[in-house]
Amino acid sequence: MFSKSRINEPGPKTDEKPKTPEAPVKSGMDFTPPVAKGKAGASVLSSDLTIVGNLRTTGDIQVEGTVEGDIRAHLLTVGESATIRGEIVADDIVVNGRVIGRVRGLKVRLTATARVEGDIIHKTIAIESGAHFEGSVQRQDDPLAQGRIAPPAPQPALAAPAPSKPATDTP
Repeated sequence: MFSKSRINEPGPKTDEKPKTPEAPVKSGMDFTPPVAKGKAGASVLSSDLTIVGNLRTTGDIQVEGTVEGDIRAHLLTVGESATIRGEIVADDIVVNGRVIGRVRGLKVRLTATARVEGDIIHKTIAIESGAHFEGSVQRQDDPLAQGRIAPPAPQPALAAPAPSKPATDTP
């Protein structure tokens, strides 16, 4: 009911700002990570893992086990103990192990321990001495474009047959 008026008291006025800066107070909901997230590391498929099916990612994959299916990735590393039976499509491909199937990539590298049985379609390729390769090699400016499913072309409409005229004998 009674309150003391501060109008006539000495001291800092309410519209004055304090001379020492204070840290802003954050609520528990305003969390910002201390370090900005960078690119995620490669997904590693260990040597005791067998996958039957296709793999697709925009990231990086390192295969050490067995994959029976197609793989699509940004960077694919086939480990020395790995076996892949299927098509590989990636921007960068490094083969240290065994691949049975077609390889399509912008940069393809077969190391000395690589064993590839299939065709390679590439923009740039490097094959180290000792690599085993059976198949054909073809250079293309955009090897990743091949195999993309294009929309079906429109089919032309069939024209109705013209009505036939009755045959008349003219002398």
